[in-house]
Amino acid sequence: MADEIIRVLLVEDNPGDVFLIQELIKEVNTVKVELKPVDELSAALNILANMSDGEARLGFDVMLLDLSLPDSQGIETFVRANTQAKIIPIIVLTGIDDQNLALRAMQEGAQDYLVKGQVSGDLLIRSMRYAMERQRIEDALRQSEERFRVALKNSPIFVFNQNRDLRYTWVYNPIAGWTVEDMLGKQDLEIMPDEDAQRLTAIKYHVLTTGIGSREEVAIRTPQGIRYYDLTIEPLQNESQEIIGITCASIDISERQAALKERQAAEAIIREQAALLDITTDAIFVRDLANKILFWNKGAENLYGWLAKEAIGKDASELLFGKPSAEVEAALLQVISQGNWQGELSKITKAGKDILVTSRWSLVCDEQGKPKSILSVDTDITQKKHLEAQLFRTQRLESIGTLASGIAHDLNNILTPILAGAQLLPLKFPDADERTQHLLEILEINAKRGADLVQQVLSFARGVDGKRITLQIKHLIVEVIKILKETFPKSIEVYTDLPNNLWMVSGDSTQLHQVLMNLCVNARDAMPKGGKLSVTAENLLIDENYARMNLEAQAGPYIVIAVTDTGVGISEANLDRIFEPFFTTKAVGQGTGLGLSTVLGIVKSHGGFVNVHSEAGRGTTFKIYLPAVGGMETLSTDSFVPPTGHGELILIVDDEPSIQEITKISLESHQYKTLIASDGVEAIATYAKHADKISAVLMNIMLPVLDGLTTIRTLKKINPQVKIIATSGLISKNKLNEIVHTGANSFLAKPYTVNELLLALHEVMI
Repeated sequence: MADEIIRVLLVEDNPGDVFLIQELIKEVNTVKVELKPVDELSAALNILANMSDGEARLGFDVMLLDLSLPDSQGIETFVRANTQAKIIPIIVLTGIDDQNLALRAMQEGAQDYLVKGQVSGDLLIRSMRYAMERQRIEDALRQSEERFRVALKNSPIFVFNQNRDLRYTWVYNPIAGWTVEDMLGKQDLEIMPDEDAQRLTAIKYHVLTTGIGSREEVAIRTPQGIRYYDLTIEPLQNESQEIIGITCASIDISERQAALKERQAAEAIIREQAALLDITTDAIFVRDLANKILFWNKGAENLYGWLAKEAIGKDASELLFGKPSAEVEAALLQVISQGNWQGELSKITKAGKDILVTSRWSLVCDEQGKPKSILSVDTDITQKKHLEAQLFRTQRLESIGTLASGIAHDLNNILTPILAGAQLLPLKFPDADERTQHLLEILEINAKRGADLVQQVLSFARGVDGKRITLQIKHLIVEVIKILKETFPKSIEVYTDLPNNLWMVSGDSTQLHQVLMNLCVNARDAMPKGGKLSVTAENLLIDENYARMNLEAQAGPYIVIAVTDTGVGISEANLDRIFEPFFTTKAVGQGTGLGLSTVLGIVKSHGGFVNVHSEAGRGTTFKIYLPAVGGMETLSTDSFVPPTGHGELILIVDDEPSIQEITKISLESHQYKTLIASDGVEAIATYAKHADKISAVLMNIMLPVLDGLTTIRTLKKINPQVKIIATSGLISKNKLNEIVHTGANSFLAKPYTVNELLLALHEVMI
């Protein structure tokens, strides 16, 4: 037996019918029915009259009403019952021949009707449940309508209905200056100026004909002046879903419009001022005293990568510094106490890149002189500091070289008589005992080592002038490789890659031999457990584009020799000091620290320069750049201008602004179009937006946020046919296969020339 209980007031004068209903109810065991039978309508109404509405509802859930009773007959029976018992749903009981009577009762408000003799227990229960639920819905609807009426009465909303002729049929809270009587039965043309009426009629007629609602803001000239209304118009339908008119709710927004116009005027002035601020390349932003960003100009977007909509409202310290900084806190205290502050700060871009800026802060006060915000102007000096570091490093090495040269000169003067004496003493004392002769040998050997050490210092200091001849560097490398294979441990595999058309260099073969041997010996020492050592060479024609990326380079032809190992690598802390004389990470007695300084001195004396890339635990690559000289028959093959573009769109993906700028200028000056992305996520978003227009992607492998290889794989999923040129200054060409396997069509090592860039693009797009 279910817990549900239905309380029924049965109004029936036929005992047989009462008994039948009781038996039918017993058949259903899913619900408990409590039945209260009475035989006259007056008796039922007396029971209900003695209850309050709440008690009646709690006492009975439904009334079963026979329309033929001793004290009432026909439709009058239902009308009397419904009038005095509206709170209880009524189900009419009728005979087979009285269904028309039952239908009339339904039209008057009966919830349902049952025909005697055709009722089962289940049907009876379903009918009662249906009547109860319908009554509940109608009660809720009445309550909702009442709340709506009360809400409308106390709201400024103007509500109305119009028929298909657009005559007002119902109006509530009419437009200011008009009454309900002024509007009912009339069209807009009859109550307002023609221009306003025609505009409103056009909007309403569109809703009538299309059946699609509309929302519009309109100005209406009323007896109280021009008022602005926000109109929401919907089609009004009958039960057959036919459109019989429109219904509209509108609200007076005149005050809001006035405030909006004032705000728009003020914003126009602000936009004019902001446009002037956006012209500058400096990052300009304003934050309140709680450090929340209020204004963010175009220069700030370009420098930090955050769009204005992303930056405004954010905490400036969290956005630009990442973690609390004592330096920033001190600056904030100074600007608040003294009104301004200026200094250099390290900040973080959206891509996670560290940059250095000159920052100028000014305190902004309100009309009463109270501090309200801080204006900041940031200038990017990252590249400037990088160039300064290169200059200081060069000056430091030159100073050390000058000092070393002077020391070497004095040491030569000291060592010359020592070495001469060590060589003469065995002749002076030919009969000396064996121990004495051994001591004399040690003296001579170490004097020679000292002299050799002095020569290395001189090589570093001034490049040691030697006999310069035009030579083919390939033969020198082959000779060195032969020595390496004979003398290095078998655990080290030695590889070489030398093209047949290498250009010539002017140099001292002995000194260049020393350069190669020093680098290879260092590589051997970096691989105590074995590994791979490769020596490669290639021709490189450096142009102005390349020279802008490397201050030590000059435009012209070069030979590039690369010595690469798979050893322990060099830590970032030591990388900037490796060319200093006497600096070494080797154990005492295993090196003087002059090997790389000698390499640098010799290469510079030949007019060249050295680049190095290393990662701890992942090996090292030294690249020696030597100017090429005459006799280069193959030079003309690289000096021709590759085919220019024809408006193809190239996506440049690089986190270095200077590389972005140089590459963009180079491509656009050769009839290409460009798009820029600073990291992998931005590259994917940009490509997805312009995939049908982009002809090729120039992808830097080392990227923040999302690395280049992962970005390439993602782009290939978006478009398997996308043309990609991978670029990097940190990956050698012997890793090209690994990069190509990710989907790149070609690889371009940084720095690259304009010709190399144009050739690479031409090759992947043909």
